[in-house]
Amino acid sequence: MTQSSSRGWTIAGLLLALLAIPAVTLLSRSLSPDPGASGAIIVRELAILGLTAMLIWVVRAGEGLPLSSIGIHTERIGRSLAWGFGLAVACFAVLFACLAVFAQFGIHYGEGPAIARSLPVILLTVVRAGISEEVFYRGFALERLEAWTGSKWIAAAVTLIIFAGFHFRQGWPGVFLAFAIGAVLTAFYVWKRDLIAAMFGHFLVDFIPNVILPLFGDSN
Repeated sequence: MTQSSSRGWTIAGLLLALLAIPAVTLLSRSLSPDPGASGAIIVRELAILGLTAMLIWVVRAGEGLPLSSIGIHTERIGRSLAWGFGLAVACFAVLFACLAVFAQFGIHYGEGPAIARSLPVILLTVVRAGISEEVFYRGFALERLEAWTGSKWIAAAVTLIIFAGFHFRQGWPGVFLAFAIGAVLTAFYVWKRDLIAAMFGHFLVDFIPNVILPLFGDSN
């Protein structure tokens, strides 16, 4: 494969990684008469997962690179999961600190509607978020932008800003929280280059408040 061909695949991958989630989300909201309906959400989430698989194909078949080039190392799953658990703890600490600051200023967050009306659909959404958002932003985009710019800080800043920005539907408190938690995930990835840990940590941060706590709430 020629260098120009590989570069073309990388450009296509970057466009996919940086724009796929907001584009699919906006398209889903514009086409569906009820974007909050379970069917609309399932179609949206499966579409994003499909595009995630397409990006993996770009890495392997288009660029001709191993998955380790986006931080996926399958030979150390146990260690990655342990790191992911610790990462989730750090993210929750940042989350609680942000919520405490919000409370001091009378800012209310997390009192709106749930992610979806069905718990299984919420589960699909948080699984997709943990996988796709990390593959897109921390894995592919950060790695490729760093290779092009020669600066991990520029790559980290660009991907973090775009990652936080696509949470605009949650209002500016949601964007701020996404930025703060995303900063933890990004700093960890820059340090360890372990995407599986980042995916697991991200998943836990969404899974516990959106799936586990509602289950306990329903049982009382």
